Amino acid sequence: MTDSSRSVRAEVAAGLRDSWIVGLGLIPLGLAFGLLVVQMGFAWWWAPIFSFVIYAGSMEFLALGLVTAGTGWLSALVTGFLVNFRHIFYGLTYPRHRIRSRVGKAYATYALTDEVYAITGRFGADGRGISGARLLTITAFCQALWIIPGMLGALGGTALQIDLEGLDFALTALFVVLALEAFDNNRDVSLVVSAVILALLAAAIAPGQLLIFALCAYFGVLLVRYHLPRLDERLTWRPLGRKED
Repeated sequence: MTDSSRSVRAEVAAGLRDSWIVGLGLIPLGLAFGLLVVQMGFAWWWAPIFSFVIYAGSMEFLALGLVTAGTGWLSALVTGFLVNFRHIFYGLTYPRHRIRSRVGKAYATYALTDEVYAITGRFGADGRGISGARLLTITAFCQALWIIPGMLGALGGTALQIDLEGLDFALTALFVVLALEAFDNNRDVSLVVSAVILALLAAAIAPGQLLIFALCAYFGVLLVRYHLPRLDERLTWRPLGRKED
């Protein structure tokens, strides 16, 4: 075995270690999605189709309702853009340049999710400490842990009558875990305080567009802090310390 092969295998193993804890949280979500697909009248094979074509977690759940309600394509397009608007911000600091092949870069762009971003966020925009093989392993592993349970849930749902009560909270629980993981990587309390304040302002000013308003305002705050390093240094507050790599 060549040194190059050993290196790739080591990076793949590192990617699996990075992602298995967060990835396990995708299993109940995938099962719930598969069950919901068949309970809403779709054939089981629609579960992997939704997951391959859309592959956007919360948007897949929402897409089921849009399709069954006969929502027009324009409304569905706008809804999808608003729900996944946060991915624009992910792309600004996602270390895609660490992947050398064009196919790999295209796949990483397509499969960038909240989970992948939360796992790779600790490496920063420059991606120091993470290779393309490791990044692709994290991405593919997370997608597999979403699609495979979705198929199993859909197949099980065709044969069994399973109550979905309580499973709808799984997505919310996963986002809570991702938020805690992101904070553990960068324990700057000022970012959390800023997010809470902007969310409250958005709820008061534009409750109908709370998510977009809050995200845009938060993005503006991050841009200001990025271009004004001295201000950023003054605002940074880490009373709990910072996790060391």
